[in-house]
Amino acid sequence: MSILIRPARLTDLDQLVLLEKTCFNTDQLSRRSFKHWITAEHRALLVAEQVNETGSLPVATLLTSKDGGNADGCREQSRPPSLAVVGYVLIIYHPGTRLARVYSLAVAPEQRGSGVAKLLMSAGEQAANDAGRLYLRLEVSVDNTAAIKLYQSLGYQKFGIYRDYYEDHKDAVRYQKRIRRYRDTLQHRSVHWLRQTTPFTCGPASLMMAMHGLNRAYQPSQEEEINLWREATTIFMTSGHGGCHPIGLALAAKRRQFAVEVWVNQTGTLFIDGVRNEEKKRVVELVDNCFKREAQEQNITIHYANISQSDLIGAFKSGAIPLILISTFRMDRKKAPHWVVMSGFDDDCLYMHDPDPEEGRQSELDCQFIPIACEDFDRMSSFGKNRLRTAVIIWPG
Repeated sequence: MSILIRPARLTDLDQLVLLEKTCFNTDQLSRRSFKHWITAEHRALLVAEQVNETGSLPVATLLTSKDGGNADGCREQSRPPSLAVVGYVLIIYHPGTRLARVYSLAVAPEQRGSGVAKLLMSAGEQAANDAGRLYLRLEVSVDNTAAIKLYQSLGYQKFGIYRDYYEDHKDAVRYQKRIRRYRDTLQHRSVHWLRQTTPFTCGPASLMMAMHGLNRAYQPSQEEEINLWREATTIFMTSGHGGCHPIGLALAAKRRQFAVEVWVNQTGTLFIDGVRNEEKKRVVELVDNCFKREAQEQNITIHYANISQSDLIGAFKSGAIPLILISTFRMDRKKAPHWVVMSGFDDDCLYMHDPDPEEGRQSELDCQFIPIACEDFDRMSSFGKNRLRTAVIIWPG
């Protein structure tokens, strides 16, 4: 028998569900989930088939539509007569980033130790690489020594630990591998990740991460998060509570004894185009003017220009931590303004801590050191029809 690695098809559903029940007692993927992932975008779902030697394809051949086959990736003339799914790997690509995650890996008990898991992982890495991903991450139970040994042998490095991760309350060890190699190593600042506690406090959560990263004596809290929002809010946005103005965030940091500067490529009232009610527009304009007047009184430098990637990297190298406003469209198609904090850079990427692990982010750790390819960053860091680009640079006081 040989092992063929290929993309999953809907005809594999029965065997995938049976394999899942055989391999896992908890945290099982349902038939509905498998059906979703077979047809979804931003993923690679590969299966390992055990096929007869007679007329079979070479061991561990990965078939895709690029191989000249049909839409499901198989060459009709060489499809073996009998098939059996003995393993699978599901890799999820995070939209808008160069990050991928091994969501699940399973191998039939009778095939364990035969190299099937290694073949699946290698094929999965190649699929993620072909999709332009730079990093592959995964979680594994702390007591799954066989899997940990496999991942370490493949070059995965321990990234952290996730407490009470599985349904049986076991902890998970976090591993990461860079699947594309470049000359420079990652430059990073020790920035602890924080989760925003409301839908509208991404700015305060990002600011708290930056201030704590620069001064460990500064202690974030939910009360502080709300206070920062009250100090920096624009009052209104398109709907619901207002977001945070860059100058408002800078003023809040200044009050806490940090040095700040602001970059914004527009001199007019920010975010006003998203507010339709005329009375609300007058309030947003009033807040904008108040922030600008107070910034002038506090001698806060405001650069009315586009901030470049080299400006951000230069500030980071010099000891600052930038907050950057991005559009979430490339991640969730919602076209919402969203604050993130810069946590590192290298030749090819800027790295971000995102305070909002929204639906679709399977782990909070997926929100840390998110690699944004340099060629993608400029598109991601502008918002709205007027292509607003703004950042707040926080320095130690």
